[in-house]
Amino acid sequence: MSQTTAEAPTINKLNRSSYPEKKVKLYDDLQNLAKSYNVIALSKMTKVRSAQLMSIRKKFRNDIKILTIKNKVAQRSFEKIFDDVKGLEFLNHELEGQCALMFTNISPFKLNLTFDKNKIFLAAKGGDIAPNELVIPAGNTGINPGPVLSEFKESKVPTRIDQGTIWVSKDTVVAKPGDVISQKLAALLSKLNIKPIEAGIAVNFAISEGLEFKEKDLKIVIEEYIQDIVRSYQEALALSVEAAYFSKETMPLILIKAKQHAVSLSSESGYISPDTAELVISKANLFATSLSQQLDSKGYKVNS
Repeated sequence: MSQTTAEAPTINKLNRSSYPEKKVKLYDDLQNLAKSYNVIALSKMTKVRSAQLMSIRKKFRNDIKILTIKNKVAQRSFEKIFDDVKGLEFLNHELEGQCALMFTNISPFKLNLTFDKNKIFLAAKGGDIAPNELVIPAGNTGINPGPVLSEFKESKVPTRIDQGTIWVSKDTVVAKPGDVISQKLAALLSKLNIKPIEAGIAVNFAISEGLEFKEKDLKIVIEEYIQDIVRSYQEALALSVEAAYFSKETMPLILIKAKQHAVSLSSESGYISPDTAELVISKANLFATSLSQQLDSKGYKVNS
C-alpha cells in the first residue's frame, strides 16, 4: 500500500531521511518549545490577517514564539511528550482548522489582554453576524443622491437631501446583536465607512503550568476588576476601623472615630470642654425649651 493511503503514525517510526528536513526540524522544535516555556497558547486564525500576525511577531519576538503549523504534525509531535508537559493532551485535542501555536512565559491572561489591544475592525460582509447593535448615526453622509437612496430605504433608514448630499434624519438601528447582516446592508455600511466586525488574535485555549484554560476563562474586563478591588479595599478598611486594627491606613480614621465617640459621650454627660461646650449648651437649651412648653401646657407660666 502506498504511503499516501497508509501514512505511518509518527515520524520517528519511519526513516527520518524520507521526510523533508524542514518538517523533521519542526517536529523536533515543537517538542523542545513545549518543554521550554511555561505557557502554550492556541489561537484560531479566523478573521486574522497576515499583517496582524506579522505585527504581533515583530512586537513580541523576544517574548512570544509563534508558529503556524499543520495540525497533524503538531499533534504527532506533542503525542510523544504528553507525560512531560501536563495539559498538552487537552491542547492537542483542540488543534482543528487553521491554528497558530504560541510559546511564552507571559501569563495567558496578560497574553489575551495584549491581543485585545491589537484588534482592528473590518467592514461587514453578507452573512456576517452582528456582534452588537449596529447604528447608522444621524447627519451628513457625504454621499451624492442616486441609486444608493434605495439601499437606505430597504434598511429603513430615514433620509433627506440637503445641499446636494444625503443626510440621515435620525440615529437608526439597522441590526441587533446576533442578526445576520445581509449583502445589501453590508454594502451600505461599507459606503458609510462603518466597520462593525472585530478581528484579531485571541487566545482560544491555553495551558499554563498544568492548568487548562478556555477562551471564556481568560476574558478579563479591566473596569470590573478595578471596581471589585476598590470595593474590597473599602470593605476591608471599614472592617479594620470597626475592629480598631492599627495600620497606616486605618490610624487616621480610628482617631477620628474615637474623637467623635469621646465628644458624644462628654456632651451626653454634660462635661464642658472646648470641644463639647457648644453641644452641651445647645442640648441644655433644647431641654429648657421642651420643659417650658410642657409647663405652659399645664397652665404654669414661666417668667422669661
